[in-house]
Amino acid sequence: MGETTVTTAEEGREEAVPHPVTVETRPALLSRLRTPRRPRLWFEILLIAVSYWTYSLIRNAVPEQKGQALSNADWLWRLEQDLGLAVEESVNHAVNSVTWLIVGMNYYYATLHFVVTLGVLVWLFRSHPGRYAATRMVLFATTGVALVGYYLYPLAPPRLMNGQSFIDTVMVHHTWGSMASGDLKNMSNQYAAMPSMHIGWSVWSGLTIFALASIPWVRVLGLLYPVATLIVIVATANHFWLDAVGGLMCLAFGYAVARVWYGTLPYSLPRLVPARSPGRSLLSGKV
Repeated sequence: MGETTVTTAEEGREEAVPHPVTVETRPALLSRLRTPRRPRLWFEILLIAVSYWTYSLIRNAVPEQKGQALSNADWLWRLEQDLGLAVEESVNHAVNSVTWLIVGMNYYYATLHFVVTLGVLVWLFRSHPGRYAATRMVLFATTGVALVGYYLYPLAPPRLMNGQSFIDTVMVHHTWGSMASGDLKNMSNQYAAMPSMHIGWSVWSGLTIFALASIPWVRVLGLLYPVATLIVIVATANHFWLDAVGGLMCLAFGYAVARVWYGTLPYSLPRLVPARSPGRSLLSGKV
């Protein structure tokens, strides 16, 4: 019988075999994604615009569930009464008796929620680029988990409760003070009061200012801002104080997400980061 022969590749010749992404490149990519980088202005503007549009779309698309929202509000109000902490009605009536004060609070409620938050983001972008992405992640994660709360726990604000004497200060004083009152009420889900993002965003802003500002009185203002916001949301009958607790829980979740991703709190990251290198490879992390 003849011998079986095996045909092999020519001696000395190497066949080109594509190398798959190795285990080593994945940690390199993950490490790169977690490394603070200088933010791009155009990307941040687009990201914030799209994110807020998406947030508003989802929030307003959540079924209003009026009956359930009113039932939840009654239960929450009874809980506060049992705790001896049902102060919203008294604050609402007391502040409403001072016209200039409640009118100012209506406009505060309608505007500073956006103005201060965006202002802090711009300040971070310009003065603390190394901490910007991580701090922005806190804000986005906080807002994202709040959407879950709106869906799972529809809640009417105090001013819409049945059988109570809360005053809708926007309607009474004919001011533009709430997206859920007057001519603007059809543009917003009126039964998405829990959690309060007025509190979530204001505490995020206040803590960021307190942690990173260098001027003492500015740091004090940072701490006072969420306190003032709490008074405003209660005085205008837009929220129960327990809605503020919900906002704080969402914010704690946001900080936890950033802590896990970056391995530290956003404010502990370096303030400045080197400029981006256009020739850097996303996989290898090398030029």
